[in-house]
Amino acid sequence: MIPDYQTCMLPLLKYAADNKEHKLADAVEDLSDQFGLTADERKELLPSKTQEVIFNRIGWARTYMKKAGLLDDTRRGVFKITERGQAVLGENLERLSTKYLRKFDEFNEFQKKHNEKDSKSENDVISEATPEEMLEAGYTKLSENLVDDILVNIAKCSPSFFEHLVVDLLVHMGYGGSFSEAAQVVGKSGDEGIDGIIKEDKLGLDTIYIQAKRWKGVVGRPEIQKFAGALLGQKASKGVFITTSSFTKEAEEYAASVDRKVVLIDGQKLASLMIEHNVGISTVRTFEIKRIDSDYFEE
Repeated sequence: MIPDYQTCMLPLLKYAADNKEHKLADAVEDLSDQFGLTADERKELLPSKTQEVIFNRIGWARTYMKKAGLLDDTRRGVFKITERGQAVLGENLERLSTKYLRKFDEFNEFQKKHNEKDSKSENDVISEATPEEMLEAGYTKLSENLVDDILVNIAKCSPSFFEHLVVDLLVHMGYGGSFSEAAQVVGKSGDEGIDGIIKEDKLGLDTIYIQAKRWKGVVGRPEIQKFAGALLGQKASKGVFITTSSFTKEAEEYAASVDRKVVLIDGQKLASLMIEHNVGISTVRTFEIKRIDSDYFEE
């Protein structure tokens, strides 16, 4: 299990106890060994896929201890323990946390400037997440709520509007050429389980057959078999089955086993694609997370 950033503090301080200069990447490797992390745990990324979780947590452990004066950057990308850090090690603490760091004025000033006071600190309940993890957890929660809202609204719309939505999404994803071209072929067939045919690319080099239904129940294997049979009848090699509900395990296994390429898009995936391609949603606020450009300061 990957330790939280506060659990990383004391081992990191002990790692630097030799008074030598150390690179963060080396510290991450050493502490990962100490924590007994598996290869998968060492490679596990934040939800944004921008950085390894363990690197992020040890990095923030270093940052907080730097703000408290226990560590110091001696040069670019290199840190070293301070006299205060050695004094803290001399206390033989069992654990180092942000609560302990509040005994140092520099750390309190840092928290005050960055509005990082924990409202539960009086009860000794401290967040175990780094700032990036808290931000990304909030983003994930908002996205999950947005997916639910999208599916509720789809359920209320008419069949013709759902057809319009599917066309709009496929065009935004790069299929079907223009909206008018895609609208002419999607939803017009209704032939043996096929609701439409759309271009795979703007040049029309290949076609994709579509089944799009607002199902209330789970879609089972028989429906996918019928769709695959319709593809065979049309001598088609690619098909997309879109539903607002979900698929049974048997349906998914069957789709994966047939010779023809059959892609299943359930309600969750449909809503996620709408969010990704900005269909039926609007941006309320945008945040940028920036880091220091180390190359800029290279002399």
